[in-house]
Amino acid sequence: MKIILSRKGFDSENGKIPSPILPDGTLLSLPIPDDKGNNTFLSLHWNETSYYDIIHSLKHKINIPNECHLDPDLRKNIRNRLPGWKPAFGQSGSALGHLQNMDVNKGDLFLFFGRFKETEENKKGELVYKRGAKDLHIIYGYMQIGEIINVTDVLKGKTKAPDWLKEHPHIGDKNDKRGDKNTIYLPTDKLSFLPNLEGCGLLNYRKDRVLTKDGMSKSKWGLPDCFKNVEISYHPHPWKDNYFQSAAKGQEFVLEATPSIIEWVKHIIKE
Repeated sequence: MKIILSRKGFDSENGKIPSPILPDGTLLSLPIPDDKGNNTFLSLHWNETSYYDIIHSLKHKINIPNECHLDPDLRKNIRNRLPGWKPAFGQSGSALGHLQNMDVNKGDLFLFFGRFKETEENKKGELVYKRGAKDLHIIYGYMQIGEIINVTDVLKGKTKAPDWLKEHPHIGDKNDKRGDKNTIYLPTDKLSFLPNLEGCGLLNYRKDRVLTKDGMSKSKWGLPDCFKNVEISYHPHPWKDNYFQSAAKGQEFVLEATPSIIEWVKHIIKE
């Protein structure tokens, strides 16, 4: 089984602020701004508060388009859904080419991580970043691949996709220009290595899900020793004296899972 460490959500270029760790421990990954997106920050809600209001509460002067690219789309209750909806993740272009070159296929596991920061409510009841909190890379979700849909073939009428999937941005975005490299991944019903758990899920904030090494900047990770002899794509020489230096660029980091790494994954995913 391959593991794909998949970087998603707001970052220093797209959105420019960390996604919030909400006071209840929810890791609310904010989808990147995209003026061609078929979703808006106003249309997405968490506990009756729009993503737009959450973003502007955290950073009042942030200037982003209202449209966004909701992908991976993992959290059901943030908007109205068509019957039959399932979590889905799309990839295209060079990032998809990398997954294909690494032979990522059914049964492999995405671990989604992003840039997060702890928040709290101020005296006015507004959501703000917690004073002294650090930017952290944190694993917030997972998906074991159960089905792979070639979106290019769907758009050309060569094959069909489920009706509910037509709202996914890799099919429904305005003026789509992804060309011949465009794919959507759907999850297995259950995890093959933890069959009591769903094939896709979201994770709350917990220390062992933090990739960033304690006291260091977000890109310096404290991975366990079982990773030291494993090749990870885009990371030719990542190990320093006491941390793993993650790549500054790139979305999909692929590695072959050893038994020890699978045990690490199980520990992260289990509640």
